[in-house]
Amino acid sequence: MTKPGDDRPSHDQPSSVFGRHGSEMSGIQALKQSEYAGRRISVTVAALMRRFAPVLIAATVLNGCQSVLDQSYQPNVSPSSSPQIVSEVQKNDPRAQMGAREHPRILASYGGEYKDARTERLVARIAGALTSVSENPQQSYRITILNSPSINAFALPGGYLYVTRGLLALANDASEVAAVLSHEMAHVTANHGIERQKREEAEVIASRVVSEVLSSDLAGKQALARGKLRLAAFSRQQELQADEIGIRTLGQAGYDPYAAARFLNAMEDYSHFMTANSDADQSLDFLSSHPSTPQRIDLAKTHAREFGEEGKVGDTGRDYYLNGIDGLLYGDSPEEGYVRGQTFLHGGLGIRFEVPPDFHIDNKVEAVMATGPGDIAVRFDGVADSQNQNLTNYISSGWVTGLDPSTIRPITVNGMEAATARASADRWDFDVTVIRDRSQIFRFLTAVPKGNTAALQQTADVLRSSFRHMTPEEASSLKPLRVRVVTVKAGDNITTLAARMMGTDRKLDLFKLINALPSGANVAPGDRVKIISE
Repeated sequence: MTKPGDDRPSHDQPSSVFGRHGSEMSGIQALKQSEYAGRRISVTVAALMRRFAPVLIAATVLNGCQSVLDQSYQPNVSPSSSPQIVSEVQKNDPRAQMGAREHPRILASYGGEYKDARTERLVARIAGALTSVSENPQQSYRITILNSPSINAFALPGGYLYVTRGLLALANDASEVAAVLSHEMAHVTANHGIERQKREEAEVIASRVVSEVLSSDLAGKQALARGKLRLAAFSRQQELQADEIGIRTLGQAGYDPYAAARFLNAMEDYSHFMTANSDADQSLDFLSSHPSTPQRIDLAKTHAREFGEEGKVGDTGRDYYLNGIDGLLYGDSPEEGYVRGQTFLHGGLGIRFEVPPDFHIDNKVEAVMATGPGDIAVRFDGVADSQNQNLTNYISSGWVTGLDPSTIRPITVNGMEAATARASADRWDFDVTVIRDRSQIFRFLTAVPKGNTAALQQTADVLRSSFRHMTPEEASSLKPLRVRVVTVKAGDNITTLAARMMGTDRKLDLFKLINALPSGANVAPGDRVKIISE
């Protein structure tokens, strides 16, 4: 359980080089994106702060580099057995010091590092091939795989590169990941991060809705803590420059230079899948703050043509890539709990609750969010309670503004001590419910447009009545979802393979998405495809 004093930023931090995925489901955006006095539920935060095994790539320690003129080149680069240590290589580099200051906050924001030797070796192999032909081969990089299901990658000054396991799950071959990493490297070598920090904005990032319902002191502290990490977005010109440099590096390393355009398409398809409507508000699209996707794809293909015709140049590295991600954790991690349909379950904490039908649960780092019809939004988190506070006193202790003291009342939720209250602010009405379980206080904040009392009561009642301890059998049966690479057999087709998918009601759509299968495509015996299962 995260403690109240932890300064934990949200996902919405450094801008992704390929664009930040910010698409949200319907509901109250401000409530979904905010933090209040509590923090994200996590059983093993300390364990997630381990240092990443050195995937430090420098040109002087690479093996197996071949001439960039050899178009038959197959990237097969691995780190040296005695890699240079980042603290030594970068100890006098002020840019690296900037990146080092933000690194712990990045880890906290994205669930820590994803530790898997096979996946680390895969990313190191890809990065090694790129570094040897980059604009600054002497630049060392610290590459971290983040334990997050979001689709994101970004760079900090001094060679700090980040890629989420969610992005690795979406990519279909090594060249697509190489396109992302080469783009990130381009931002580093072009010093875009330094320019970006010079333009960093001092902005208030606590949401309007939550700042209205919470005390100004706490909201201000949260804004200050998160503002330390929020960086201004890369400019349009910087993005296009990074595209050009990255694709040039991609091709020179022997990878398929058309992978950049291909993966931009894949991310746009993912955005549409998440919004479930291609006509949704594009201001929520993670590419919205960057050049339009059609423009970027056209420019990416133009740059790629300098190396030859599409399909006739470069290596995709598909087979060794699929080998490297087979078994990759997909979706929620055990430390953060699981979403299964309308239910949130956390085996480590031994709790579960349900949301009403037609609600969508979003398991974020800072809290569990749920949104439903009519702009109803729910936020769930927890705080440590070593002092065994009286819950009615806790609700009225100043962390909720707009509180109606006459509505505070003690209750019992499935045998656990609890308390509820109502609050109002601007256009919103709130139900606040706190539940004690051993040394934890769990908190539900439900928001509805002002006056919609029936919906507020109904939603809060579902949350309270469904919040309970998991049975030992329920806890032991919880297993994380993973990417499984399977070989298509005789008699298999897209429909039968998609039926094996788990964790989604849209099995066929997600199967096509993660395998980059367009409409009308089919599979043949011997093909290798990804499915999501336990």
